[in-house]
Amino acid sequence: MNWLQMPPLSGLRAFAAFAEAGNITAAGDSLNVSHAAISQQLRNLETHLGATLLDRSGRALALTAQGQQLADALALGFGAIESALRDITQADQARPVHISSTPMLTSAWLLPRLSEFRAAHPDIDLMLNPSSKLVTLEPGGIDVALRYGAGTWAGLDSVPLFDSPMVIVAAESLIAGREIREPADLADFPWLDEYGISESSRWLESHGVAPDAIKGRIQLPGNFMLEGARDGQGVIVTVQKFVQNDLDAGRLRVLFQGRSGGGYHIVTRPGVLRPAVKTFVTWLRRQVADAV
Repeated sequence: MNWLQMPPLSGLRAFAAFAEAGNITAAGDSLNVSHAAISQQLRNLETHLGATLLDRSGRALALTAQGQQLADALALGFGAIESALRDITQADQARPVHISSTPMLTSAWLLPRLSEFRAAHPDIDLMLNPSSKLVTLEPGGIDVALRYGAGTWAGLDSVPLFDSPMVIVAAESLIAGREIREPADLADFPWLDEYGISESSRWLESHGVAPDAIKGRIQLPGNFMLEGARDGQGVIVTVQKFVQNDLDAGRLRVLFQGRSGGGYHIVTRPGVLRPAVKTFVTWLRRQVADAV
């Protein structure tokens, strides 16, 4: 059948509800509409098909032979649709919560807290994707992205996770008592960059220092950057929250304050979150609220 000739789905649904319920009032109740609306839908359907689906000669409406034929077909069709939707929905509900975050955030902030989430929600499986790439949030893929920025990503919903400025830090063993007054003074030191991100180059250029002036640069996964910085292997650009314990303990020191006004955000697709994702997002926000 040409889909352009198909009657409106609302009319078919109203007819199927009537065939199942046996009367107009019950059909309206099942679809949460008035019995007058059901009556109108049934008449419109008969007009569209040019067929008599209902026998109105008696005290109560009854299905004609053509009406019974359509009712049987709709019962099969809507039943198959309902079954398919149930299977799809249940499969989506059962899959793990897929989270994308930078390697630095994963290792320095998220991973140490996940044991608490697992204890509270042992029935929810998680899948972590530590990557410096800006991933696309698509149905059936990444559920939650934890991103640093101003919180404005077109077509996505975002709520603040925590604010923290960027800082340029290094171990005292690397600085070795040298006086650092301006960014150009750091050109003689090696730098550590998170693989795939040139945060140090952007910061140096914004302060009038050509990246080529750096004597040595190592790119490595973000979860190794802090370890390398503590060991005096290089200067790093990072979020202050990630190194606050190291700063307090004297393992690292702030050389310069980076850009302010930024922070991490919880980013999701618009619309209603599936229950497991909503639980995880609520838990994330509580982690920050409880720490205040």
